[in-house]
Amino acid sequence: MSGSAIDVTLPDGSSRNLPASSTALDLAQSIGSRLAKAAVAAVIGGEERDLSSQLAQGDQVAIVTADSDAGRHVLRHSTAHVLAQAVVALFPGAKFTIGPAIEDGFYYDFELPGGKTFSDDDLQAIESKMRDIVKADQPFVRAEMSVKDALALFVDQPYKCEIIERVTSGASDGADAGEVGGGDSVSVYRNTDSFVDLCRGPHVPSTGRLGHFALMKVAGAYWRGNEKGPMLQRIYGTAWESKSALDEHLTRLAEAEKRDHRKLAVEMDLLSFPAELGGGLAVWHPKGAIVRKLMEDYSRHRHQTGGYQFVFTPHLANANLFETSGHLHFYKDGMYPPMEMDNGTYYPKPMNCPMHCLIYRDRQRSYRELPLRLFELGTVYRYERAGTLHGLLRIRGFTQDDSHIFCAEEQMADEITSLLDFVLSVLRQFGFEDFEFKLSTRDPDKSVGSDEIWEKATAALIDALQRHNVEYSVKEGDAAFYGPKIDIDVRDAIGRKWQLSTIQCDFNLPERFGLEYIGSDNARHRPIMLHRALFGSVERFFGVLLEHYGGAFPTWLAPVQVRVLPVTTAHEEYATRLVEQMRGEGFRVDMVAADEQLGKRIRSAKMERLPYVLVVGDDDVANQTIGVNPRGGDVVRGVKFESFMADLRAETKGVLPQGLSS
Repeated sequence: MSGSAIDVTLPDGSSRNLPASSTALDLAQSIGSRLAKAAVAAVIGGEERDLSSQLAQGDQVAIVTADSDAGRHVLRHSTAHVLAQAVVALFPGAKFTIGPAIEDGFYYDFELPGGKTFSDDDLQAIESKMRDIVKADQPFVRAEMSVKDALALFVDQPYKCEIIERVTSGASDGADAGEVGGGDSVSVYRNTDSFVDLCRGPHVPSTGRLGHFALMKVAGAYWRGNEKGPMLQRIYGTAWESKSALDEHLTRLAEAEKRDHRKLAVEMDLLSFPAELGGGLAVWHPKGAIVRKLMEDYSRHRHQTGGYQFVFTPHLANANLFETSGHLHFYKDGMYPPMEMDNGTYYPKPMNCPMHCLIYRDRQRSYRELPLRLFELGTVYRYERAGTLHGLLRIRGFTQDDSHIFCAEEQMADEITSLLDFVLSVLRQFGFEDFEFKLSTRDPDKSVGSDEIWEKATAALIDALQRHNVEYSVKEGDAAFYGPKIDIDVRDAIGRKWQLSTIQCDFNLPERFGLEYIGSDNARHRPIMLHRALFGSVERFFGVLLEHYGGAFPTWLAPVQVRVLPVTTAHEEYATRLVEQMRGEGFRVDMVAADEQLGKRIRSAKMERLPYVLVVGDDDVANQTIGVNPRGGDVVRGVKFESFMADLRAETKGVLPQGLSS
């Protein structure tokens, strides 16, 4: 190699020889024009950088394209900067704060002069201004500057100055560093002489690389999420790599709006959130309660046949319990305030696990009892800020299908492997087939226990994932304070991801509660505790199911499986006999009398998304037949009633044992 050239290594292990002053964009162009056109950033030595970054001898380089997750993140972050530039131009005196990329989009928070709020017309004007900026193809130019110079540059932007001071003083929680970079200097990006923003980057080379975006809505947001802090105006947007990707996303959002569980719950008379109860608390109406009961019955049945023992624990406990478990130290902000009683301080329980530890500890245990699997449908209470509440998906009082398994260390890997089998089989029964697995590892600053304990727990989870031969991602530092975990996400019918089930490995609570068992060597040993929530919570799982199916629950789970409609009052006696026969077999059936026109009654049944509507008229009474109007299918007339019943029995067979289907 001569002094005028360098070699860099590509992700596939191959090398590329380039002129010494080459940038990441030069590398992309040397590989191909299509790659250069798709490129938005580069990863150099493991760090995301701008395409204008100069390469050095021996660099390992990967080109980031717009159609990748990392590339979309760059697009969205860059579009957020354009949003801020447009707002500052249109609203003199506006203060801008932070504008991160988020899943499927971005947002930026602003404080407008005089307490002004953005209107719908304002959003249209802002989006138009953004398109002018994109059309101008302004370059994103990065610069490093001292803290002193940065504070002077942003002297009229107090939120930016606060970010700079927090990061450079070491007081930041980490979120600000994503905006600035941190250290003795800060990084900024300038689009024009009139607009500059703090950012670590990277960004696209110029605004002309953007354009497939839409502004979605305005919401209020407290600065740093602190309810005592200033209220800001947050503009949400979405950005994609192509018009087709943007259109697909907007179509999916429209479908998601139609499937919103809060809207469907009202339409289908399933549940409600009365204001008198307070935020984040629901009451279940009869039809919703039937579905919930079926979910819980199925869960109980699977646990009973899976070797679990049922337990029940109180809704509140003395503060000493949560001191022992560590929740008062690590989780107090998520707990409701204490209640001072004449015999101590009590808290509504945020978790069931401390009480399950007490059940285990109540008597001496033998190795012959292990693994000991405890199961409870236990209601817990967690304080969620009012602004984060979202129907059943973010709620303050909810019921977990909570299991805690106590096992010996040598049983751990097998038990976790069987837990994965158990979780996946249940999720499949409810109609989910597309899964993602995430392994969360230790945050050394927010955890308890020795390095050795954490290494063993993490290794056991990895072993179970590898036994199932599934791909998984690692979320560094995202574990609970007491141990690592596997989270299982599902994709619903319109492609959205939901985090539902979790398996957590815990060496620490057994230590804190002094749990022991007598081994085959007659010595005392410490068990390992596995936490496992399958639904996550019954309420949230119900909300996800409602949106997944768009209210059209599978027949075994539908609150009303069959509705019988007599054409006229003359046919009601026959219709009533059919209803009684189906109810006698445990099916959930109703009849709507012929007080209204048949067409109106059929439309009402369709709105309720009933699996089957049976219409009976003169010929049916004479021939013991029915007209079958299946959800999503064609009407079939003259069907023998017993033939329909045979199909209905087959469709619902085997999900729940006899006696639990209604």
